[in-house]
Amino acid sequence: MSQQSSSRRRTAWLFSVATAASAALLLSGCAPSASGGGDTQYGFTAAEQVADSEITVWVDASREPAVTAFEEKYPDIKIKYETYDGNAGGSGSFQSKITLMDQAGEGWPDVVFSTQQNDAIWASKQTANGEQGFAAPLNKGLLEQSFLDGFAEGSLDYATIDGTTYALRNDLAQTVFYYDQSLLDQFGYAVPTTWEEYGALGDKLAAEHPGYILGSMGDSFMTYVYYGGSESPVFQSPEPSVFHSDTADANATGISAIIDKMLANGTLVQDSFFSAEFAAKYKDKLVGVPGPVWYTGAIFQGGLATPAGQIGVAPALKWEGGEVEAGNVGGGQWYASSHSKNLDAVKTFLEFVTSADEFQVAASSGYPAYTSAATKWLDKQAEAKYFVNEDFTTVMTDAATQIWDGWNVTSWSPESAWAKIVIPGIAAGETVESLLPAWQKELQNEATVNGYTVK
Repeated sequence: MSQQSSSRRRTAWLFSVATAASAALLLSGCAPSASGGGDTQYGFTAAEQVADSEITVWVDASREPAVTAFEEKYPDIKIKYETYDGNAGGSGSFQSKITLMDQAGEGWPDVVFSTQQNDAIWASKQTANGEQGFAAPLNKGLLEQSFLDGFAEGSLDYATIDGTTYALRNDLAQTVFYYDQSLLDQFGYAVPTTWEEYGALGDKLAAEHPGYILGSMGDSFMTYVYYGGSESPVFQSPEPSVFHSDTADANATGISAIIDKMLANGTLVQDSFFSAEFAAKYKDKLVGVPGPVWYTGAIFQGGLATPAGQIGVAPALKWEGGEVEAGNVGGGQWYASSHSKNLDAVKTFLEFVTSADEFQVAASSGYPAYTSAATKWLDKQAEAKYFVNEDFTTVMTDAATQIWDGWNVTSWSPESAWAKIVIPGIAAGETVESLLPAWQKELQNEATVNGYTVK
C-alpha cells in the first residue's frame, strides 16, 4: 500500500440478494458504542474511544477524491488514507489484509472501500480466533435510520445479513447501452436493442468500417455485463451455502458465440478499458458498448474524454422476444471497522462520502446510491447536455429496477475465475465457448474451497 496523510425486477432481485447473503454464517453475539470500550450500544463491542484521534481510510485510486473533499469540508478531523487495489477483480486483498490484522489483534483501518459487493459475507463473521467481525453494524444505532432511508431501494441489500447492514453502497451499477450518435449517423447505423442485433452490428461494422469497435473483453468484470446481462445461469446461489453454475445453458453458449464472433472480426478487443493503450487506440472509434452507468464518468468523461453532445444511453440489451434484464457491475461499498477508536469521525466520514454533493455529485464517476445525490448527479449531466437523448435519466433510472435476479453474491467474486481461465485463454487464441467447461469447473472449485455445496 502507498500511504498519504492529512450490483427480473426489483422484488425478485432483492430476494436473490437476500438469499445469497444469508449464506453467511451466524454472526457472533458481539456488539458498539461511541463512548467506551466494551459498550454494545450499536450492536458490537466498541473499542475504547479516543476523542479526536486520527482515522485511517483505505481507498482505491478512484476514491481518492472522496478523501480530498472530506478533508476540505472537515479540516478539524484527523484522517490519513492508504491506497490499495480496492479489491478489484475479486483479488481478495481486502479480506487477506484484514485477516492478518485479526491474527495480530491490531492495526485495523477505520474505514475501507471495496469495489466488490460480497465482502459483508465474510467481514461480518466472527474470526477463527474469536475476534468479532471487522465490519461494524451500521443500522443498530451507529447511523440514524433517517439517513439510511435515503439510499435507493434495495441498494443496501448486498451488505445486509439477517437484518443487519454492514456497509453503505457507493453507487449503483446497472447496465445500459452506450452509443456514439455521431458515428451511428456517419455510418447510417441504428442503435441495437437485442444481443442478436449487437452481434449483427459487429459483422456489419467489421466489414464496412474495420478498426471501429463495440467493446472490450479485457476486464474481468465483463462477466457481469455479458453473462449477468444475458440471463446466463453461470453464477448462482439458489439457497444458503449452495452454488450452481451452468455454462452449457443456451443463454451462456449464445452470448459466448456472439462474443467469439466479435473477437474474431475485431469489433471486440482485448485491451482493458482502463489502459492507456485503449484510450490511445479507440478514443474516437468506440461506436457502442454495453456497460454500467459508471462508464459515464470513468470511461467516456474520463479516459476517452468524449465531449458532450456525442454519447447517448439506451436500455440494456435483451434477447429477441425477451425483456430487458440488466446486469449489475460492482458499485462499491464502504465499511466501518468495529475496532475503530473514533466512531464519531467514522460516522461523519461515511455519511459524507456516500451522500454529500462535494463528492457524489461533483467528483464521483458513477450514479450515486444515495437518492438525493443521484438526482443531482443526473441534473448535472442534463445541465451539461452531455447525453444526446433527453430521456437518459429515465433509461438509467429504469435500469436500476431491471437487474436480473439470477446472478447472486457469494463470499468470493466471479471475477477471479474469469481472470484465471478466460482472459488468458482468449489471449492464447482460444474461443470463449471452448473455455466454458473449464470456467465452470474453476467456479465450482472456488465454491468448494469457500465452503459451498455445488449442485
